[in-house]
Amino acid sequence: MLKLFAKYTSIGVLNTLIHWGVFAFCVYGMHTHQALANFSGFVIAVSFSFYANARFTFNANTTTLRYMMYVGFMGTLSAVVGWMADKCSLPPLLTLVTFSAISLICGFIYSKFIVFRDAK
Repeated sequence: MLKLFAKYTSIGVLNTLIHWGVFAFCVYGMHTHQALANFSGFVIAVSFSFYANARFTFNANTTTLRYMMYVGFMGTLSAVVGWMADKCSLPPLLTLVTFSAISLICGFIYSKFIVFRDAK
């Protein structure tokens, strides 16, 4: 399980760079709310994360249902964290760090035991 988590984390680093770049562009360049910025960053990065983890971490086939399950769960998590950040007036960097930590752990558990549970 530790080896899987290490692979998931490696892909997560690339995913995080994509997510953070889009978030920064939305907040600082487009002046959007953090909830929208966080969700936008997620939407762009999630496809990379899903396909890379399916192939390299879990050696699993991708299906529309798996993709929808992954995107739905992670998208909800992203929106909730962004909404809470707006309500608490958190600085954008703290929002990114918080979401990155929460999504790494929750995303791995959800992927391993729900989305890719039957993968070899």
